Amino acid sequence: MFDCGYKEQSMDGHKERFIRLEESSPSSYFPSDTRKMNKSSFHVEGFHHGPSNPTKSFRRGIKRGSERLQSIKKTLRFGSTKGIFPEDLKVSEKKIFDPQDEFLLTMNRLFVISCILAVSVDPLFFYLPVYDQDSNCLNIDRNLAYISTTMRTFIDSFYLLRMALQFRTAYIAPSSRVFGRGELVIDPAQIANRYLQRHFIVDFLAVLPLPQIVVWRFLQRSHGHDVQITKNILLFLIFLQYIPRFLRLFPLTSELKRTAGVFAETAWAGAVYYLLWFLLASHIAGAFWYFLAVERQDDCWRLACSNYSGCLKDFLYCSNNHPEGFDHWFNASGQVLNNQCSADGDNPPFDYGIFGQALTAGIVSSRKFVAKFCYCLWFGLQNLSTLGQGLITSTYPGEVFYSIALSILGLILFALLIGNMQTYLQSLTIRVEEMRVKRRDSEQWMHHRLLPQELRERVRRYDQYKWQETRGVDEENLVQSLPADLRRDIKRHLCLALVRRFVPLFANMDERLLDAICERLVPSLYTESTYIVREGDPVDEMLFIIRGRLESVTTDGGRSGFFNRSILKEGDFCGEELLTWALDPKAGANLPSSTRTVKTLTEVEAFALMADELKFVASQFRRLHSRQVQHTFRFYSQQWRTWAACFIQAAWRRYCKRKHAELRRREEEAELIDQSGSSPSLVATIYASKFAANALRGVHKFRNQSGSKLVKLPKPPEPDFSVDEAD
Repeated sequence: MFDCGYKEQSMDGHKERFIRLEESSPSSYFPSDTRKMNKSSFHVEGFHHGPSNPTKSFRRGIKRGSERLQSIKKTLRFGSTKGIFPEDLKVSEKKIFDPQDEFLLTMNRLFVISCILAVSVDPLFFYLPVYDQDSNCLNIDRNLAYISTTMRTFIDSFYLLRMALQFRTAYIAPSSRVFGRGELVIDPAQIANRYLQRHFIVDFLAVLPLPQIVVWRFLQRSHGHDVQITKNILLFLIFLQYIPRFLRLFPLTSELKRTAGVFAETAWAGAVYYLLWFLLASHIAGAFWYFLAVERQDDCWRLACSNYSGCLKDFLYCSNNHPEGFDHWFNASGQVLNNQCSADGDNPPFDYGIFGQALTAGIVSSRKFVAKFCYCLWFGLQNLSTLGQGLITSTYPGEVFYSIALSILGLILFALLIGNMQTYLQSLTIRVEEMRVKRRDSEQWMHHRLLPQELRERVRRYDQYKWQETRGVDEENLVQSLPADLRRDIKRHLCLALVRRFVPLFANMDERLLDAICERLVPSLYTESTYIVREGDPVDEMLFIIRGRLESVTTDGGRSGFFNRSILKEGDFCGEELLTWALDPKAGANLPSSTRTVKTLTEVEAFALMADELKFVASQFRRLHSRQVQHTFRFYSQQWRTWAACFIQAAWRRYCKRKHAELRRREEEAELIDQSGSSPSLVATIYASKFAANALRGVHKFRNQSGSKLVKLPKPPEPDFSVDEAD
């Protein structure tokens, strides 16, 4: 922390030397240079370095070394609770993987596949023993031995990468799981210690190449007794290694589910996954059935050999070096073995039990692996699916135990297969089933309440239309469960393009205002002949039409002689009274009344903006008060369009009436002039008649105004656009 040194400085004409302490490295707490300390005259009692003692230095080094070893031992044993968050791991200099890294997720799926392949390759070793019909001896299929050992070595070598990644994969500290994902432990020593204590032994025992060593040893020297020894050792090793090879699947699949959430992305993949496990169990059961069939025939041959005087048990196993007396046995072996170990006929001399089918089919002496494999796979699949009901066993204990295990395993696996496949396949039609149940409940409720047929049809049309649009997914609740930022982006993606395209009122608004509006829009669906709002009812939402046709009708509050009808289509909106109410700072809590009746003519898709949401947007964003929005609102508002049409119509009628009266007056004047000729008295009479006509016209006009007035539509209340656009 401090760097000890000295410096000369001139103060008042005298040079003084003093120690400078700076923060640098902890190694400079005590200066190691005695010469400099003496030169600086910095003497403190207890820190003065005298002559070095070799014995004390040696003891001090031993003590420090033991302390370091103990600290390392404690770290490896107990570990440290210090960790980092996953986002900090990316910038860490240590090459440690995040458990939820995409690379590890992909590799874990490949490791699961490799483990399944490894379990499916091991039963191939059961097919290695094969009988030689020409020599009447048991041999090892060398071609299959090379293939099976190579495949097993390659698959296990790939799993070594998984073991290497475990030493570099961080884990979540158990003490930090109180909230969130927790902190990651990235110390390589702690990661290695955790893996060595938990799963390393199982992984190490699973990848040991013990069967390969046994087979390779036999291929190097093939004596007669080596066939029997190899066969027995392979049976023991395969079943012994099956335990860790199956156990390593559980932490691997649980880790994959914990990081990815699910093992299979789709329902079909999950169903196929469990079906493959059932086929794998059938493959193992069929291979073991083949091995036991070879074992039973070997028992029969050994019994026949013991009853024959010139036979040695080594003669029953193929070898390159035959012992003395093999030629005599080779000549008599065909007849002896056929008489005592034949599996043909209804009552064979030796009871093979469930393995007689393998002997009569000749698969134990066939070197055609594909045919042998398919036949044994069919045997295992058939008996697992039927729970071993068609098996007729002998009194051989191994055969009885195999049949019992086959029945129990078939029952468990068949239940798991049917249950999981049903679960996965039902997830494909769960929405359809929910819709069917909902429709049934709706029909029962309508029948119980005695609804008329017209209302029932409307309910059915709405349910059908909503199902076609949403497929039974509650979109609103689904989006509301997401974080605010993600919800805003989804709303923007779903609504922004449609709103800008179909609603001209929002075409020229800025991004912030559009984001605020789109975040609060709610999708709405309406069937044909649905009344959205009626004239005089309170308006609680403003509707922006995306698709469909609507009819908008008004009678100006039920005034006689007034009727206006318009058609709303894509890009139009209704409920504009709500915008006037929202922009009015003096508006109360009471919602405005609708001036029009809106009814759907076709199926309609629209976005609805509720009253409180519109009020909030209007109070937060001053851009909504601009003149440009005012002109756009007036142009597309049905209420303003109706008022403009009525105003123009009334002005046109007044103009036509004045024009008609002027034409009539001129015609009357022309008639009077024609009748009067040139007499002055007649001219005076004409002027008097014109005066009387004008007086009568004023009286009639006053009577008309007081009696019956022309129907005028009042000007709609204008929104508060007092704030300038620049504000």
